[in-house]
Amino acid sequence: MDSLRGQGGIQMLLTAEQEAGWIVSAARTAKLARMKQAKDEAEKEMEVYRSRLEEEYQTQISGTEQEAAAKRLEEETDGRIQNLKESSSKVSKEIVKMLIKYVTTTGA
Repeated sequence: MDSLRGQGGIQMLLTAEQEAGWIVSAARTAKLARMKQAKDEAEKEMEVYRSRLEEEYQTQISGTEQEAAAKRLEEETDGRIQNLKESSSKVSKEIVKMLIKYVTTTGA
């Protein structure tokens, strides 16, 4: 009878070991699935973050380029205004003389 009990106990141990193996296998599979899911989510988050940073960088670059273009345009405009002022100051004396001459000679 002890031998039957021993065989039954061994069979129970083998069955328990097999069930434990299945549980461990299922836990490993679940763990790997969770790790893969976490990795995928982290990659998505990184891509969103990278996209946001790239967009901010492009906005900053375009803003800097616009500021530089506006400054350059302002400098060119100021230069042209200065040239016009200098040209008009040189010519204004001659124009005044011409107008005075025209007014005095046509009226006489």
